[in-house]
Amino acid sequence: MISSFLNMASSPLPLAPTPRLSRVPPHTFPSITQIKNLWGRRVLIQLRVKCLTEPSRDLEAEAEAETTTSSSSSSSPLSSSSDSSGISTYSWCAGLGGIGLVETSYLTYLKLTNSDAFCPIGGVTCGDILNSDYASVYGVPLPLIGMFAYGFVTIFGIQLAGKNFPFKIEENNARFILLGSTTSMAAASAYFLYILSTKFAGASCSYCLLSALLSFSLFFTTLKAFGLQEIQKVVGLPLCLGGLVIAILSTSYNTSQSVPVSSAELDLQPFTTEITRESSPLTLALAKHLNSIGAKMYGAFWCSHCQEQKQMFGREAAKLLDYVECFPDGYRKGIKMAKACADARIEGFPTWVINGEVLSGEQELAELARVSGFKLDDFVQLN
Repeated sequence: MISSFLNMASSPLPLAPTPRLSRVPPHTFPSITQIKNLWGRRVLIQLRVKCLTEPSRDLEAEAEAETTTSSSSSSSPLSSSSDSSGISTYSWCAGLGGIGLVETSYLTYLKLTNSDAFCPIGGVTCGDILNSDYASVYGVPLPLIGMFAYGFVTIFGIQLAGKNFPFKIEENNARFILLGSTTSMAAASAYFLYILSTKFAGASCSYCLLSALLSFSLFFTTLKAFGLQEIQKVVGLPLCLGGLVIAILSTSYNTSQSVPVSSAELDLQPFTTEITRESSPLTLALAKHLNSIGAKMYGAFWCSHCQEQKQMFGREAAKLLDYVECFPDGYRKGIKMAKACADARIEGFPTWVINGEVLSGEQELAELARVSGFKLDDFVQLN
């Protein structure tokens, strides 16, 4: 049985005949292998296209970034630099300069009209400083110089912020002009702070401190926009300009102080000088006539010529004159004349104002009679 089973297992089994498929032409239905190959090629082609197209977009983005960077780097640091609020350096200069322009315009108006300044801090000392000998440079009021300086920075900053360069100058040159202007203003403010601390110890001037703050802010704002490397190249410009400004101010004050030093150090209290001469009928009549027509005599208690003019009239007649004392509170450094004298623009003593005509210095009685219309001949005939 076992042997028959082995014989059966060793003998080949009969296979049923497999039907033959008709051959399909290659151009109608591709084989599975061909389909697999073609699919593989398509995948490969798509992957290659992806690998080629993705970097091309990156290259375009990098090219655009480089173009933007180059264009921004080619522009001026002052025009492109801005703080977190997006305000450019030119706009900052225009704004700070505008504040300084308002302040100096107010002080210039007070100086020209000889008015008192409102000092929220410092009290009387503020007016003393603004009316001292240091409040002018070569005879020009310091607030007037500051008004022109702040006005220039304001207008220049507005034009540069709008890319409207004056006189068709290049932006690089405009930057140096702005730096030179703010450097000069900062140097002047530093010198004035030195004067304030040495010549006016213990005094306070809010306008002086505000002007110094604005000048330093303008200087550091302009200087910061240049960058460290460019500052190292132009460091000589601020140093030279600062030294020049301090030298000019020192020369101006040394020259102005060389003449009136003795009078500047005086501290005179008001006093009266006795008139010893008696008045004559003529001087009494002339004094009454001058008083009746509104003639005024402006003088100062320490003026010797004023005392001689009163002695010429005599004791009784001098009391009839319309005399205006220009320093009723005494004379010392920084004090101003009385408002009546300032309004009349008195420049020396004595000064007569008769019928709108100004007579400077001591006058003879005959001249006073002539200008006032007093008839000496008629008076002599009556007497």
